[in-house]
Amino acid sequence: MFEIGQNTGDRAGEFQHWYERYWKGAKPMAVPGALQPVYCNADGVCGAVLGMGKVNSSSSMQAILLNPQFDFSQAYYVISGVAGTPPSRGTIGEVSWATWLVDYDLGHRWAPEENKPGEPTFMPRKGYEEYRRFKINPDLVGWAMKLSANTPLKDSESARKYRLRYPDAAARRAPFVGTGTHMTGDTFFHGPGMSKQAQYIAKLYGADDYVITEMEAAAITLVIKRTHGTDRVMSLRGAVNFDQGSPKETTLQHLDPAPGETAGGFAETVENIELVGSRVVDHIVTNWPQWQGGVPKL
Repeated sequence: MFEIGQNTGDRAGEFQHWYERYWKGAKPMAVPGALQPVYCNADGVCGAVLGMGKVNSSSSMQAILLNPQFDFSQAYYVISGVAGTPPSRGTIGEVSWATWLVDYDLGHRWAPEENKPGEPTFMPRKGYEEYRRFKINPDLVGWAMKLSANTPLKDSESARKYRLRYPDAAARRAPFVGTGTHMTGDTFFHGPGMSKQAQYIAKLYGADDYVITEMEAAAITLVIKRTHGTDRVMSLRGAVNFDQGSPKETTLQHLDPAPGETAGGFAETVENIELVGSRVVDHIVTNWPQWQGGVPKL
């Protein structure tokens, strides 16, 4: 969704490790309406930076999908980026394959003080049933985990120290590859109350546990659904922050940390995402005759 500086040779954002693996030397292909050019290699693996947020990223995706330079009718998609995670479910540096994508924003919300204490302050908006959640192809998720679950992941001393601020066993884990619901919201929701609401929405919609907060995947998937369907869509995220502060800090303190108080592990996480995702990409490319017609049964 974003890159820091250049596509290669400097501090890596979400795109750089992918670019250096697949598109070094590839000619940028301009696409009217997209934020950044598309790059493709000789194996038919393509990539682009789409932009942050639902409108930014989905408009780029639609422009790319409809551009006559490309034929994506048999393509597989990896929506890739960094994310947050609740400390009760994940840890800094982990990488997660989505089983469900849920839109956090489509609905009615009101202030807690305008409700009975402890009751939900969210209600789904009727008529948006086809837009607010997407179940990722279970066979494809199964393949992704089979191919990548044992990927050796990077970690950092700063991330290891930071995790100890949280009492949750999940938060203190070393980085791992997992699955669960990814919650897409333009609002950078934060704090234990908002995290609890995200889990409430996931369960309300019949999805798996909420494990990842991000800002694009459900919107991008809706665009893909309208052109080629969702059977070949994957969402891959790496956690670079917790969605709430530790018990010893307020939500605002966690949102605006003092120098030296950030989570750490960003560089390692963006590398982990590519290490995990490339295993699936390379397997599909290498075994294209088996994958061309659709996801093979496990």
